[in-house]
Amino acid sequence: MPPEGVTTTRLDLATDERQVPLTEALGLRSLGARLLKLEPRQRNRVHRHREQEEVYVVLDGELTVIFENGDELTAGRLEVVRIPPPVRRQLANRGGERVVVLALGAAGEHVTGDDEAFEDWSSNEAKRPPDVPLPDDLSA
Repeated sequence: MPPEGVTTTRLDLATDERQVPLTEALGLRSLGARLLKLEPRQRNRVHRHREQEEVYVVLDGELTVIFENGDELTAGRLEVVRIPPPVRRQLANRGGERVVVLALGAAGEHVTGDDEAFEDWSSNEAKRPPDVPLPDDLSA
């Protein structure tokens, strides 16, 4: 049984829902997450965020991000796009195939270096991850 607070959910890439919220399903507190699906020629609202930066991970298809000045950015499968808070944008699918995107958003400064690593399960001495060698691979 996982420790208390560990949550999971399954991404349904074949869903007919245009937006599937994940924040609540996972009990997230400092990160927003949703699955976005755009059929060919669909687009979402023009929007921006006051404080939150957003990252789009393209899981399938080709995403077009349209900006206020008319410029566009295209990202294909497994490409990742970061948009800062004040930038107005619109997500669109100009292609002939469905686009599936994992959208992640967060505000505030990221704390680099708050992770700790251990030599093994019996070790209680926390070290910086680069100071702990990678373990042997699992046996077949």
